[in-house]
Amino acid sequence: MTLLGTFLHTLETTLPVFAMVFIGLGLRRLGWIDSAFINTASALVFRATLPTLVFLSIVRADLDTTLNPALLVFFVAATLASFLLCWLWALRAAPVADRGVYVQGAFRGNCGIVGLALAASLYGDYGLSAGGLLLGVVIISYNALSVIVLTTYQPGQSASWARILGDIVRNPLILAVVIAVPFAWSGQSLPTWLMTSGDYFASLTLPLALLCIGGTLSLSAMRNDRKLAVSASVMKMVTLPVLCTLAAWLAGFEGRELGLMFLFFASPTAAASFVMVKALGGNDRLAANIVALSTLMASITVTVGVFVLRSAGIA
Repeated sequence: MTLLGTFLHTLETTLPVFAMVFIGLGLRRLGWIDSAFINTASALVFRATLPTLVFLSIVRADLDTTLNPALLVFFVAATLASFLLCWLWALRAAPVADRGVYVQGAFRGNCGIVGLALAASLYGDYGLSAGGLLLGVVIISYNALSVIVLTTYQPGQSASWARILGDIVRNPLILAVVIAVPFAWSGQSLPTWLMTSGDYFASLTLPLALLCIGGTLSLSAMRNDRKLAVSASVMKMVTLPVLCTLAAWLAGFEGRELGLMFLFFASPTAAASFVMVKALGGNDRLAANIVALSTLMASITVTVGVFVLRSAGIA
């Protein structure tokens, strides 16, 4: 395939995902969707449709192919290294009061929606099932590390680790993975009508979630704290994806596994980072700016990254 053909094929896989985000932004500006719709739809996705999607994708998967302990271990190690790098850089780049917000915005990606959507678009069923397994690691590591850095720089604020652990254990995505893996190993199959109904329900997930992401973006809010937001977004969307993907390639990962890790590393900052910052009384305006800017940047950086990996023939 020529470079032009590779580039066009790359656009066919990445643009539909980001087009839905920008459609959500447009619908919000037109007033066709509002905060009430976004809150309800986001809750539906998180509590029901996304866990259903993850469960069905794992149940259908060949776990001998998709369950790769080495990939999971590497992702945890790379996430921890990224977290420490962001923290070291924040000591220089951000004022003390904003360092926790900066670090979380720079390392915590939206793997559950954008990463999974891109993985599904690029690798189909493998992307969904392998990405679903990876999400279990993502949820635990991102939440724990975010709490550590945010509480460090929020005087008088503390987080209940018992409550956080309880939230992780009860997280619908974690439960979906925990239930799906032994069910898939057992070789049991669900009735056809139930699988079909589940597919209908799960198919709501990605378009609805992406619309909600677009609906929460605020272009006007990015006028403030631009220097810090740009710095954190460049770290999240350029520096870390390049370093982590290069490290994965040097570690021997290639093909779909390398591509999947790039998509997760290159996912824009998770909207959940804003929620956690606001709950702990941090600079929620900066957190919102990082989410918005990194999401807008992702349409370019992810497309370029996938094109480079495909052109090199390694993903």
